[in-house]
Amino acid sequence: MTVDDRLALRDLVEHYALHVDRRALDDLVELFTADGVLVVPRPPDTLTPTHERRGRDAIRTAMSALDRYAATLHAVVGHVVDAADGAHAATGVVTCLAHHVLEDRVIVWGLHYDDDYVQDDGVWRFARRALTVDWIEERPVSGVRQCP
Repeated sequence: MTVDDRLALRDLVEHYALHVDRRALDDLVELFTADGVLVVPRPPDTLTPTHERRGRDAIRTAMSALDRYAATLHAVVGHVVDAADGAHAATGVVTCLAHHVLEDRVIVWGLHYDDDYVQDDGVWRFARRALTVDWIEERPVSGVRQCP
């Protein structure tokens, strides 16, 4: 795996966070292959990935659940990539702090993603992304600017 591949994968991860926070769901789903998979938990009931969404339309629908928050902020704090067999696939683990703002409080998830990446027509995309919430914290918020 080249340095350019690693930079492209980091860019993929960072764009995912940005698109989530801006609610740019059309852009977000294009980061996945056409048959890509997103597996998410249902906090606080489950913290491990249990609900699978396959394909861009299903992923868009799942991500629209974020509309209940006044704002979100996803801070990527680590990204480890391992080359898979062949030059056009890789796996990765992304650690993140995800802030979900309601009117008077913020819910912070310490989380990680287990990713499978593939090159799709020369572009790195998510083939599969599984979200695990490692912990949940709540705290008050004194003000919030609505997300765009």
